[in-house]
Amino acid sequence: MTVLMRRARTVLGPLIDRVEGASGLDPAARALGKLARRAVGPGAVKDALSGTWQGHALHPALTDVVIGSLFSATILDVTGRDPGRSAARLIRVGLVAAVPTALTGVTDYGDSEEGSDAVRRAGLVHAAVNVTGLSLYAASLVARRRGARFVGVLLGLGGAGTLSAAAFLGGHLALTRGIGPDQTVFDPGPEEWTPAVEASQLRPGQVIRVVIADTPVALLRDGNRTFAIHDRCSHRGCSLSATGAVDGARIVCGCHGSTFDLYDGSIRRGPATAPQPTFDVRERDGMIELRRHARAPAPR
Repeated sequence: MTVLMRRARTVLGPLIDRVEGASGLDPAARALGKLARRAVGPGAVKDALSGTWQGHALHPALTDVVIGSLFSATILDVTGRDPGRSAARLIRVGLVAAVPTALTGVTDYGDSEEGSDAVRRAGLVHAAVNVTGLSLYAASLVARRRGARFVGVLLGLGGAGTLSAAAFLGGHLALTRGIGPDQTVFDPGPEEWTPAVEASQLRPGQVIRVVIADTPVALLRDGNRTFAIHDRCSHRGCSLSATGAVDGARIVCGCHGSTFDLYDGSIRRGPATAPQPTFDVRERDGMIELRRHARAPAPR
């Protein structure tokens, strides 16, 4: 297994580097991202496709249905245990499930494409390879209906190999490029009271950025109350102090419109799926001090 993993990295690593360095993909990638943002704007549909309602991205969960169904069909073909219809039924399930999966993927891409050249290019190739793999499975289904089962099996094998490459790229985007996970999870802030800034530097109605224990924090004084919330948006990492707009007791990220409650960091509107960490605030000896606000445990 270790040898196989090393060989996979040796072959696929340079391919990933070439994909991420292919500037010729940028026009098509920008066009796809622009189309995605225009097709699904902020609102209930966007939140549903992003996974705001369930607390994490929806796209990865849906891919399991597609991959599981299609690969199961191919396993039946390879083992010779398919009585004739089971594989075809599984392919139909996978192709139907691919529709909402693609919608959630395109929505996520629209929020990520503008972040970096590497993400933009890898995301476009991920989508293109997925379309190719699904097309091969669709052709396999057509061949089976026409009685050309052997051709259908070969096309299914081609689809399985192609979707495997797409899945590898998807894993790279999520786990190496960090598309999807909560952007605040690795620096939630200090648990003990920590000096942040001199109180005189904090003016009413102005949002400023400070860094405590390597954690960026957005500070806002509103009347007699001072709010402190993680400055890096949990959705795609945009700075709330630089791009955000305060709307009453809420702050709206300027990149994709995610809206958080300044009191507790809860999501008021997506596409963010994770709440924003907030901080307890106190003024002591002319300094604003902060500590991470402990969230109440979820009810069981």
